Amino acid sequence: MILHLGGDVVVSMRNIIAIFDMDTINASRINREFLHIAEEEGFVRRVSNDEPKTFVLAEVDKKSVVFLSPISSSTLLKRSSFIEGVALDSKETEGA
Repeated sequence: MILHLGGDVVVSMRNIIAIFDMDTINASRINREFLHIAEEEGFVRRVSNDEPKTFVLAEVDKKSVVFLSPISSSTLLKRSSFIEGVALDSKETEGA
């Protein structure tokens, strides 16, 4: 299953490691340092020109990538839960 992060960017659910709200950047020195180093190393990809609300840590082609998404972390969570719910529903109907 895939998760739409905004713009034309989608990521496989199995490749997502973590989803962070951008507010955690201000609250945590470690998160600020992590994002700063990721930017320096070239691992950060902007999903759109809109202000990022979320950063998504993923592994793509065996490399760490940080996606800056304009979609809130709660919306991404709802989308991921919806996708999991659809997968579970289809398994239940297959067995019926």
